[in-house]
Amino acid sequence: MGNDTGAALRRILVVKRDKLGDMLLTTPLIAHLKQALPQAEICVLASEYCGWVVRDDPEVARLWTYPRLRWSSLARPGEVLRHWRALRAVRAAKFDVAIAAGGEHSARAVRKALSAHAVRTIAYAPRDHAYGARLTDPVDPPAGGHEMDRMLALAAPLGLRPPEAPIAPRFTLPREAAAFAERWLAEHGLQRGGYVVLGLGARKRVRQPSTEQVLRWAARWRDEHGLATVFMWTPGSGSPLYPGDDEVAATVLAAGRADIHAFRGPILEALGLIWSAAASVFPDSGLMHFAAASPGGVVGLFAGSPSWPEQWAPRGPRAFWLLAPQSVPEMPDAALFEKLEPLLTAGSSPATAAAR
Repeated sequence: MGNDTGAALRRILVVKRDKLGDMLLTTPLIAHLKQALPQAEICVLASEYCGWVVRDDPEVARLWTYPRLRWSSLARPGEVLRHWRALRAVRAAKFDVAIAAGGEHSARAVRKALSAHAVRTIAYAPRDHAYGARLTDPVDPPAGGHEMDRMLALAAPLGLRPPEAPIAPRFTLPREAAAFAERWLAEHGLQRGGYVVLGLGARKRVRQPSTEQVLRWAARWRDEHGLATVFMWTPGSGSPLYPGDDEVAATVLAAGRADIHAFRGPILEALGLIWSAAASVFPDSGLMHFAAASPGGVVGLFAGSPSWPEQWAPRGPRAFWLLAPQSVPEMPDAALFEKLEPLLTAGSSPATAAAR
């Protein structure tokens, strides 16, 4: 693509309707677009569930969010009205390009991007798609690769090559989350950088550490590094798909360990604690991806079949991962400590350094 075409791109819309971790993995695409096309406004249309992730992203010129509509939304006309207003505002902005940001073909994502009525729409779609001429730039769905790289490849129809230097996902911690962490840590006698966050955060037991592992791991970094443990788990949503981890967490709490501090709460508050940790350990989950973007970094745990670290491994300068063939409870402790040690070494963690 020549400079004239690049100069003509004044407004680009990134459309995202997925989960929290997926939204975070979209931030390298946003940064890449802004770096390559500095004259362009990069805006985002996302669901209210995940749009807040880029609320404070300096590369995002404008964010529109909409409620995810379900059949139950018909009984809540306010949701339908907010959804309609967001789309109306996006169409009025008259975008040059709309990108359905996702690592594979999604009919819902394509339709959402097409609803922006941009001059051009870029999306993964099969060659025999039924979207017609409105989908001006269909891209063949990828056969492999990391989710973040798949989304970066959606910039190719604009003539943009992949970034020369790696771009890591990033997140700006809201002030209210940092303020909560400061209060919570003071109440529990903890200091910034003085603990490891250890989370359950996976929907399948084979991907979660066992009670015995949690107790052994917490004792190891307590005895060798003088670090406490903030044990974090998901309350659950009432949905069979997201049952929460209260039952699993109860067995850890029953041990009554003074060095293990329980946290069960909203995601923003959880992020505040993650951002002040020396490091984090999480199974494959949205919180794992956020922890990879935090100052302390993360070791991500993958296990079972299917498990796709090649597509969903945490990305970032302080991000590591492990894959257990069958289940995390079968993972040797030494494998975790080998990955975690660089994050806990004195002076290596920005969070730890700031606390000293």
